[in-house]
Amino acid sequence: MTQNRFPRRYFFYGTLLTGAIPRGGFGSTPSLKAAGYKSPNEKLNLAAIGAGGQPAADLRIAQAGVENVVALADVDWARGAENFKRFPNATRYKDYRRMLDKQAKEIDAVIVGPPDHMHATAALHCMQAGKHVYLEKPLTRTAWEARLLTQAAARYNVATQMGNQGYSHDATRVAAEIIWSGEIGDVREVHAWSGRPGWPQGMLKLPAPTPVPDTLDWDLWLGGAAARPFSAGDDDYRAFVAKRSGRPVSPSDFGFYLPFNWRGFYDFGSSLIGDWGIHILGPANWALQLHPKYLISVECIKKDPLPPFTFPDELAIRYDFGPRPGMPSVSIFWYHHASGDAYMPPGMTVEEAAKIPGEGPQVGPSRGQGGFVPGSGGAAAPKPVRLGYNEIFVGSKGYLGTSGRGEGVGLLPGKRWAEYKLPAPYLTRSPGASTGSNHDAHLRDFVRACKGGAPACSNFSIAGPFTEWLVLGAAAVHADGKLMWDNAKGEFTNKKEVNKWVKPTFRKGWEIKL
Repeated sequence: MTQNRFPRRYFFYGTLLTGAIPRGGFGSTPSLKAAGYKSPNEKLNLAAIGAGGQPAADLRIAQAGVENVVALADVDWARGAENFKRFPNATRYKDYRRMLDKQAKEIDAVIVGPPDHMHATAALHCMQAGKHVYLEKPLTRTAWEARLLTQAAARYNVATQMGNQGYSHDATRVAAEIIWSGEIGDVREVHAWSGRPGWPQGMLKLPAPTPVPDTLDWDLWLGGAAARPFSAGDDDYRAFVAKRSGRPVSPSDFGFYLPFNWRGFYDFGSSLIGDWGIHILGPANWALQLHPKYLISVECIKKDPLPPFTFPDELAIRYDFGPRPGMPSVSIFWYHHASGDAYMPPGMTVEEAAKIPGEGPQVGPSRGQGGFVPGSGGAAAPKPVRLGYNEIFVGSKGYLGTSGRGEGVGLLPGKRWAEYKLPAPYLTRSPGASTGSNHDAHLRDFVRACKGGAPACSNFSIAGPFTEWLVLGAAAVHADGKLMWDNAKGEFTNKKEVNKWVKPTFRKGWEIKL
């Protein structure tokens, strides 16, 4: 049965306008203009921390041939060459702190995209300098850092956005609106999954040190992480990678830490939990008000034997949340599941569950709308799956699925979706059409916020709490049994030793605070 009204009992956490916003937007009051917000007619002066890879794409889209790019910082000038060439007039730095010292007055906003262990440090320094911040996902490596950035964004009054592009998709918003309409009843379980990481992890020994490339400042790359020798890997490591991938590899395919597989290391990333969980669980976070203040416990309910310094390939995590306004308790299950779908509704065949081609509401793009298992080092790896969804909401009156970063949405079984009429839109739509990963619209949303528009859809008041509860799953990998969460203290209460994965220890000289 279709319902087109939202019951009064639902509290709409999903609104994009969090807090009191001036009627004309951020840039409409003198005090906020003084804080660095520009009018829509002014050009932003942009900088980037990380000039290659994903931050290079972020900066290119944010600049859009219109805004100014005045400074670029990257600890590896070979990695940063992509944007050094694209923006030859921008001043180059290896140390972003020197960039902020020397050009702070010229910079309005910063694209921040170093490895995850440096996200909080770099973003906090930018906010303390009064700069708007677009920070790649996941917001931070640890829960303590996520809470710190939430507080910092509020204190320093800057525009912010996390790079989880699915939050800018129409389908993500439609999924929330369908759930709020009561169409599938009370949601008490959500199952979400990804495949195996595309980068190597699970190594059992450290290779011998190798020379640091001339283009790389290894000490700056480590930043607040504990010091260790650089290594590009050895023959044993490359044999491990070849066996894992099932094909011969060249030494340039994967260095031991760089350019990307740092994400699988405990000290530098959160594996697929942060890489794809922050995408796939976005609709659940938005629709179900999944704030850490409602979190009761986290448990790693399944895992391969723990490697000494990287995450295991396969694992499952359970998050238990108490009641939220108008919603009952809910359990969120996250799986690294290499063999395909991790969940199917009981008694429903794959054919019954799937959408009927060409029937039912057409929401979002046709490209990127399911059909793959994410988990390839930050890119959507086209791998066939059976179901076409990688997140399933289990309601008292039915099932709803989302796919990819939130690009696709549908009711299960497919015949129910074929007959369904969408509820009236409730949430503000993002600027630009939903296409592909929706990267362009997500950056446009941030630029709009920097120029006096409404807060971006994944600003840190939303992205901070989301990241906080999500990356607690990365901490739970290090324990057996259920971990009880004390939100007021920001720690686990029954296994204190796990809290070293909740709040990191910073190398001397890299400590951060508000």
